[in-house]
Amino acid sequence: MSALGWLRGMFGAGTASVRASAGDGGVEIDISDPNFAAQLRGGAETESGVVMTPLAALRVSAAFRCIDLISSAVGRLPAPVIRVLADGTLTTEVNHPLYWVLMHEPNGWQTPFEFKSTMQARALLYENAFALAVWSMGRVIRLIPLDPHRVRVEQMPDYSVRYHYSRPDGGVAIFTPQEILHLRGTSVDGLNGLSRTRYAKEALGLALKAEQAAANLFKNGQITPGAFQFPEHLSPEAYQRLQEGMASRRAGGENAGRHLILEEGGTVAAISSSAVDNQHLETRQYQVEEVARAFGVPRPLLMVDETSWGSGIEQLATMFVRFGLAPWFTVWEEALARCALTREERRAGYRVDFDEQELLRGSMKDQADFFSKALGAGGRGGWLTKNEARRATGFSPLPGGDDLPSDAMPSAPVPPPATQEDPSNEPQNPA
Repeated sequence: MSALGWLRGMFGAGTASVRASAGDGGVEIDISDPNFAAQLRGGAETESGVVMTPLAALRVSAAFRCIDLISSAVGRLPAPVIRVLADGTLTTEVNHPLYWVLMHEPNGWQTPFEFKSTMQARALLYENAFALAVWSMGRVIRLIPLDPHRVRVEQMPDYSVRYHYSRPDGGVAIFTPQEILHLRGTSVDGLNGLSRTRYAKEALGLALKAEQAAANLFKNGQITPGAFQFPEHLSPEAYQRLQEGMASRRAGGENAGRHLILEEGGTVAAISSSAVDNQHLETRQYQVEEVARAFGVPRPLLMVDETSWGSGIEQLATMFVRFGLAPWFTVWEEALARCALTREERRAGYRVDFDEQELLRGSMKDQADFFSKALGAGGRGGWLTKNEARRATGFSPLPGGDDLPSDAMPSAPVPPPATQEDPSNEPQNPA
């Protein structure tokens, strides 16, 4: 009996769906759906015949590169707690407990890079990424990642939100939004994000299928570099020796490149690639572009080398930071402010700031030109102090370096105010 028939017999022939629940969670799964088995595995079957799940998407090299690139960029950036004072001054709040959590120790087993990159990868692979914010004495002291498969978001009748977490021991814990760091990208219902691996499943499935087809060509030996031609019928002895010679060339990498000895007037004719082979390669290259489009990553950053490196690549990298990464920085900053800072702290100007300038730095020459102008070179007044420039480039401040540079351009002399003559000294007209 098939699994579908067994479930129908267990739940009744007229049962249209079953509810697979974990604690209070659960989703409706229609057992008559052709994708029923794929749904149980957490994925969906594509038109290309591949069951696409978030982890299966990582088998597509372009998708793996996209996720690794974005999550690593988010993970490596510092995210300090700063405060914006009333006059616009920015101060880094190194004594705030959240500063230590984000910059040094998010939990007992992860570094800041590992925590941020793990959360970002989950937000890209799945619909959401969750972390439990542990509060103590009015401050967040730990951020503990939660398995997104065990968390269900529910909006209550009064429009408040609750997070139902199915613990590994079988119990269910309910948390408020102030206790959960929730990362979600583009959303339709406002509660859950949209999974790129789900909505781009056809592009990912086709890329994976094309890669499997290429692997099968090598596995089955269907790629033939050439053919042997003989003017007459080959004798059994010569055929046997030719077969043995071919087998010896394939046995081990040390035999690669060895010449063959052909008998009875044999010659080697090369076989050029066909239009079908070229179309197969074009399909694989086009799928890289489709995957890159789904994740918002420029093609050159996926090691596609048809564009030469230069100023154009630099502009694409800048565009990637501004339009591909900056939205995620905002997601992080606002989610952390919502769950890890009190309302009073937010009103007082506290916030978390991802420093994307680390990714926008130009070459050493470009930085030198910028800081020379910022410090007042070229006959203009500067707008940075020496210590601000040193901190931005990773150097320690110097005594007396906190004063703005004076204007290098000499000021035009100001003419003295015009004096008015005393009317009493004016010459008198003769009578």
